[in-house]
Amino acid sequence: MPRLLIVEDDAASALALRELLVGRGYKVARATDGREGLRLLFEEKPALMVLDVMLPELDGWAVLARARDLSDVPVLMLSARDDVGDRVRGLRAGADDYLVKPFDGEELLARVEALLRRSGSGSRNRGGEEAGEHLRLLPDRRTALWHGGQIRLSDIEYRLLRLLVRNRGRVVTTEQLLDRVWDDTRAIGRDRVKFAVLRLRRKLRKEAGPGVKGPIEAVRGVGYRFVAPEEDEGPAL
Repeated sequence: MPRLLIVEDDAASALALRELLVGRGYKVARATDGREGLRLLFEEKPALMVLDVMLPELDGWAVLARARDLSDVPVLMLSARDDVGDRVRGLRAGADDYLVKPFDGEELLARVEALLRRSGSGSRNRGGEEAGEHLRLLPDRRTALWHGGQIRLSDIEYRLLRLLVRNRGRVVTTEQLLDRVWDDTRAIGRDRVKFAVLRLRRKLRKEAGPGVKGPIEAVRGVGYRFVAPEEDEGPAL
């Protein structure tokens, strides 16, 4: 079973999380503060990190920012604050999911399983997937080759780009992206799409350099599409 990392300073909460996850068969490591969490993230290389927002040393926001610089590990953030602003902040910073305390144990397990399922999808296709003249997707490494450069993508960013590529020329609605990439059609999820697309477009623009038009086009009020003029329309969803 996958190894998970819990970054939680509260002993009682950490114990409850550990028992819940171990009971489902996962191997679990635990960090009590943000600095230890980063150290274990890079030493243990867990399949997923459960990250509390309120931590000593470095808080959850700082840990997430540093983790995203070097890793695409799925991150489930936990917070006692049921505030839309905090959820949006987490999604914008690169969290894959956000859960408010207190939460139901089965809901947490379902979200963990969904994140692990996404991150493990497509790993057998090691030859890569052509996505146009200048873009190639490498599923085993969750990266993209774009205009000769390699771009590290989070699991969500990779799934998002792959879905748009496979529907090249077609508009994929926000609701379809939520359903196929996040398995989530809640209202708060619309912000997930916007911020994930923003991060993805920035990475593509940065790698390609000035003068190169990005391949992801926003269709206001509807969704997004992958634009590759040299290719025909892609397959239906």
